Amino acid sequence: MSVNIFGDQVTEERAENARLSSFVGAIAVGDLVKTTLGPKGMDKLLQSTSSGESMVTNDGATILKAIPFDNPAAKVLVNIAKVQDDEVGDGTTSVTVLSAELLREAEKLVDQKIHPQTIIEGYRIASKAALKQLDSLAVDNGEDSEKFRQDLTNIAKTTLSSKVLSQDKEYFAKLAVDAILRLKGSTNLDHIQIIKKVGDIDSKHLNGYRQS
Repeated sequence: MSVNIFGDQVTEERAENARLSSFVGAIAVGDLVKTTLGPKGMDKLLQSTSSGESMVTNDGATILKAIPFDNPAAKVLVNIAKVQDDEVGDGTTSVTVLSAELLREAEKLVDQKIHPQTIIEGYRIASKAALKQLDSLAVDNGEDSEKFRQDLTNIAKTTLSSKVLSQDKEYFAKLAVDAILRLKGSTNLDHIQIIKKVGDIDSKHLNGYRQS
């Protein structure tokens, strides 16, 4: 006697079908946001099927949050992007595309009858090698205030290159760096208050304000 422990609308996949479904779902998510990556990335037009509201954006995190996914592997990539956004605040599209490409290559290896655990171990070895190489290339200018400011400015400009503010990245990069340096090493971004004023296009950095 067989016992059905699933709901009426639940489907079950096993073996190769389940593995293929995971690959297809994750790779599709990577392909979805890949075209928004970089300075020449294209915007996406998102339209809600329930409210009918439309939104234009090229931000990977915004796109992935707005689209509901049923595929478990696709949801994992969305969670990766969310963690990246929460921890770093940028690079959501990059980690999603990188993860999807790693899975795309893993699919080729699985097709060659290589065991998934062997592939995972290979990725772990590659990860250690990549981190070691990055550590050897890293430069610490923390003791030189001028070089440190320039490093932060370059990072900010790179981040802004693919955003809506790309045309004014020099100005806004300076605003961001000034605000970060005011924290004096603290990583608590709650100390930076952003005040938005409708109809005002002049953005400026203030060392403090008092509500009247």
